[in-house]
Amino acid sequence: MFSQGQLVFAVCFFIAFVVAMVFAYRKDANLHKVFYKGNYKILIGFLVFIGLLFVIKIYFKH
Repeated sequence: MFSQGQLVFAVCFFIAFVVAMVFAYRKDANLHKVFYKGNYKILIGFLVFIGLLFVIKIYFKH
């Protein structure tokens, strides 16, 4: 399906991408604590909303 060179490139690219993302996250970690404080509340609200949609769907299906 893929040549050996393509697979080697894909693995190297993936490793470099992950390393770059970890480096960027660590660099911005302090800013995330300041500007994105309380994001878990939004996540919980979103998950509750999705759960509510499923409950409504199941309720009206029967």
